[in-house]
Amino acid sequence: MRVKTLRAVAACAGALLILGGCSLFSSKKTSNQPAPLVEFNQSLKVQPVWKQSIGSAAIFTFSPVVAGDSVFAAAADGTVTRINAANGTVAWRISAGTRLTAGAGSDGNTVAVAGEKGIVLAFDGQGKKIWQAQASSEILSAPAVGQGLVIVRSQDNRIAAYDAATGERRWAVLRTLPPLTLRSAPGILVVPQATFLSLPGGRLSALNLTNGGPWWEMAIGDPRGTTELERVADASGMPVIVGREVCAVAYQGRVGCFDAGSGTSHWAKPFSSDVGVGSDGKNIYAADEHGAVSAFTLDSGAVVWQNKQLANRVLTTPAVLPKAVVVGDFEGYIHFLSRDDGALIARVRADSSAVLPNPVVAGSNVIFQTKSGTLIAIATE
Repeated sequence: MRVKTLRAVAACAGALLILGGCSLFSSKKTSNQPAPLVEFNQSLKVQPVWKQSIGSAAIFTFSPVVAGDSVFAAAADGTVTRINAANGTVAWRISAGTRLTAGAGSDGNTVAVAGEKGIVLAFDGQGKKIWQAQASSEILSAPAVGQGLVIVRSQDNRIAAYDAATGERRWAVLRTLPPLTLRSAPGILVVPQATFLSLPGGRLSALNLTNGGPWWEMAIGDPRGTTELERVADASGMPVIVGREVCAVAYQGRVGCFDAGSGTSHWAKPFSSDVGVGSDGKNIYAADEHGAVSAFTLDSGAVVWQNKQLANRVLTTPAVLPKAVVVGDFEGYIHFLSRDDGALIARVRADSSAVLPNPVVAGSNVIFQTKSGTLIAIATE
């Protein structure tokens, strides 16, 4: 769960921290006030194409997913919805029968969500439940669906793969869990033969889809400092594949791009973010923990531009459209920045609640989900 402040405490007491693989409920610092919204010349025409109310996220982080011509979304009350990505028409809306903690994941044929106490639920493309499985602990990251598998990472840092048709567990691997981690929802990316995962401890991992065996693991956030809080260095958000590159970022770590086959580092720069990166095939875009949005060249990591006008506004992962880099903030505003120089060129508001961290692009639309349950698709001129 991402909120505006970092509740820094020295021991794992109460509800905020739990040692032995404990979680910070936030990664934001108390002393920094959000920047006021500045006036600017809105040079890009943007228009909400459709909007749907899908249910509150409560204390969790939910992510819409696009598969084919549909977008799938879930809410904490158990609602799962399939929507036409182009016009916002609801194809179906069902109840999972339990409260949810993460979702949605889909390849268009199978839709997966996570329920309370680590339950994994799968539905077919028409919304009919096909199986249920039990993971080892609570799940906060959206399940990834692809290549005939549903892959989940539970909070004890166990990664498990289930047969998408039957729910039979194919494999499970347990990764080392640091003493202290962010309570966040890092992404899982499935491609042919491999899955890429952002993990606690600042690790970017590539696993073999057949058996979960490690292909490689790369440190993008080396824990440093004298206290446990200073040593939190978790990989964040969803890794992105650009050609033969996989790019990712870590909180109190680095942003960089690596060879997808071997993990060899092509470039990495000091950076701190608790959301993921976006790319247009030429540049990598990232929003740091202080609200600065930066563009780096894909080939070398050279800084193309940086915009600091959204300081401390708790930004989402950047989404990339043909003319703009797009981020949401904690007040429901969605900001459009020029891909050329990072200047603010448009702004709209989804609602008055925080925009959740992982927007998706469907054709010419960018789709955001908010904490209070608005799913909004926006197009540019």
